[in-house]
Amino acid sequence: MDLQWSPTDIAFRDEVRHFLDEKLTPELRQFGRLMTSVYSDHEASLEWQRILHERGWAAPAWPVEYGGCDWSLTQHYVFSRESTLAGAPSLSPMGIRMVAHAIVKFGTEAQKDYFLPRILTGEVFFCQGYSEPEAGSDLAALSMSAVDDGEDLVCTGSKIWTTHAREANWMFALVRTSRSAKKQQGITFVLLEMTSPGVDVRPLVMTSGEEIQNQVFFDEVRVPKTNVIGEIDDGWTVAKYLLEFERGGGASAPALQVMAEEVTAAATAQPGPDGDLLIDDPAFSRKLAEARIRTDVLEVLEYRVLATVANGGHPGSASSMLKILATELSQTLTELAMEAAGPRGRAYQPHATRPGGPIAQYEPPPDGYVGGEPWQAVAPLRYLNDRAGSIYAGSNEIQRNILAKAALGL
Repeated sequence: MDLQWSPTDIAFRDEVRHFLDEKLTPELRQFGRLMTSVYSDHEASLEWQRILHERGWAAPAWPVEYGGCDWSLTQHYVFSRESTLAGAPSLSPMGIRMVAHAIVKFGTEAQKDYFLPRILTGEVFFCQGYSEPEAGSDLAALSMSAVDDGEDLVCTGSKIWTTHAREANWMFALVRTSRSAKKQQGITFVLLEMTSPGVDVRPLVMTSGEEIQNQVFFDEVRVPKTNVIGEIDDGWTVAKYLLEFERGGGASAPALQVMAEEVTAAATAQPGPDGDLLIDDPAFSRKLAEARIRTDVLEVLEYRVLATVANGGHPGSASSMLKILATELSQTLTELAMEAAGPRGRAYQPHATRPGGPIAQYEPPPDGYVGGEPWQAVAPLRYLNDRAGSIYAGSNEIQRNILAKAALGL
């Protein structure tokens, strides 16, 4: 593995930096820097997607014929890293990074022609209908029914933890079209229009107060069979393919490095309980040093996976390892940020942040007063949101089981 960028890669990095300096406005940077979860403010995310689409960089991982970029894997990593370091708001992954790949691989020409251009422009905005109240990490246990009725499937049931369901006008969902001895069989992958009669979206208030996720109820919702991706009863094949894009492919280390730098800067300026600088507290500085070392290790591991794929290999179980390391390290850093924020980090001040959704039952002070710095207001919301990091996209317990079987042969 060569850790040195080639002259071509360095030239591309400089091109990306120039673009970000020119197009990433201070307001958009603020939306990126003051994010409270993995999701940006919806309007800011769409605005940044519009700017990227104008440059042809909104969906670089797509095949070129559908609007992607003819980049090397190294260039993809460089673009992700530089965007993160510059503070760009994140794009919603549901359309561009997830369902679009399923449409490209399994969709009909008519489905590709309709959905792919509209995903790029943001005209079609997807949410994900996977988890159910009784089917989370054990996704194959899902029970939302889809009954065959001529040209349609009639869907009844509910989905939960559905991010941005109120903003989305389409959902990609897994539904139960038949039952067999093996629960992975009889599942169908469908595209469902959220304005269809019988769809009811109810927001879930998270511990952070944000309403980003929802429960969605379906009462005999009709979905045309032309909206099935792949084959009826074979949606598990599509879902497994799509999960490869949900659990990896980006650069997690840069965002964690930025977070570690912010914690370090705060600890250098923030006195501890005894009046000394927090960074001089041996217990705190040891925890911070360990986190920074782990962040650097994660970056090297991401480079190793990048090199493997660039040489024609497959990351395999390494994607599970990276998911575990990145989410647990993020949780550690948010804990340290809370410690560095001190008493001001206990105040609930979402008006000083840029949350990924509406804040339930919260009235900001009329004068907009913020106790402390904005990052101290961000810290508790990030801490609360990050508790879910080791659960979503396949819980870390599941990922460890994958590693135990695939890497250790247990």
